[in-house]
Parts: sequence; C-alpha cells; structure tokens
Amino acid sequence: MRVAIAGGHGKIALRLARLLTEDDHEVRALIRNADHSADVRKTGAEPVVVDLEEADEVETAKAVEGMDAIVFAAGAGPGSGPERKWTVDYGAAAKLIAAALVAKISRYVIVSSQGADPNAEGDDAFTVYLQAKGRADEELQASGLEYTIVRPTHLTDEPPVGTVEIAEQVERGDVSRDDVAAVLHKALLEPQTIGKTFAVGPGDVPIAEAVAPI
Repeated sequence: MRVAIAGGHGKIALRLARLLTEDDHEVRALIRNADHSADVRKTGAEPVVVDLEEADEVETAKAVEGMDAIVFAAGAGPGSGPERKWTVDYGAAAKLIAAALVAKISRYVIVSSQGADPNAEGDDAFTVYLQAKGRADEELQASGLEYTIVRPTHLTDEPPVGTVEIAEQVERGDVSRDDVAAVLHKALLEPQTIGKTFAVGPGDVPIAEAVAPI
C-alpha cells in the first residue's frame, strides 16, 4: 500500500511511518518544514514539503497523487490558540478530504480525539479543538470515502504496552503514542474498520485482537 501521512513529523506519524515501512509499504510523509526531512527519512518514508494551512487544492492534491490511502495525523498542537485549531485540526483535514476525492484516493484514516464534537460548548482552546476535530470527523463521514476515525484518549510518550481498549467510548486515561500508531497500522490494513469510528484507551486486549472485531 502507498500511504500519505499528514503531519509527517509528528510523534504518532513518525512511529506509524516506521511500522508501515517495516511492513514493506511505501510511505510519503507530508511535512511543512524541510528541516525535518532527515528525521522522516530515518523511518524509511519519503518527505514531501507542503504547508497544508497555506496550500491550495491543486498543490494539496499533487502532494498525495498516486497514493492508495491518507492518514491525517496533523495537529495544531497543545500550545496553539483557537484559530489554528480551525486552520489545522479542521481546515487541513478538510483540504485533504477534497484532495483525496480529486486524486481518487478512497481510503482515509484520521486521528481524532475522544470527545470530538462540533457542537461542544465553550470557546477555550481545548473546547475549540474538540469542535474542530468533530467537524472534520463529520465532513469525513459524509465524504463517501472509505474512512476510519480513531479517537485516542490522553496521549503519552511512555513505552508501548501492546494492549489497549477499543470501543465507541472508553474510560479516560493515558495511552502511549506507540500503541496508537500500532492501532492505526492495523486499522489501515483491516477492511472491517472502514466506515467505523472508535475510541482507543488503556486496556488489556492485545492490539491485533482489539482491532480485529471492530
């Protein structure tokens, strides 16, 4: 499979890229900063510089041309304000949905967040983040693409444990980015996850077993 990962220098994206290339898939990592190219190449992925906040539809479609699937793992980050939640967490995701349709890429996996809700009440940065994520999820669900929406709980850089809980809603808690990347890897390759939205949190079910019955 040829996979484009948006937010290609992000912590989940780098982990996912390595898992995919080790599994003999071709990975194209979309990054906004050319200085990050070396880190991307270490995973076996090909870096492509494109600023998804600024790129037009033609440039965005060109960045993913020839791919079989898109994984949206970009994010404005915890230090950003409400405006960038809309331009990145929603806007960049929506731009790639449009690009996927233009480039005839049917598969689209998005890293969302548990609690994502376009109608969440409030205007603080975290609530706006949930609103932006929720709106992106809704747009993806309505796009006609073969989508999977993955909603992890609080992310950490702790070592992977290899087990998770997957359900429509899970208990809040910490989940390793390594384990979320492993869930994305499995979900991307499992047809039964198409058209599904699920949360991922700490649990005791091996990842392959947790993904399989979705």
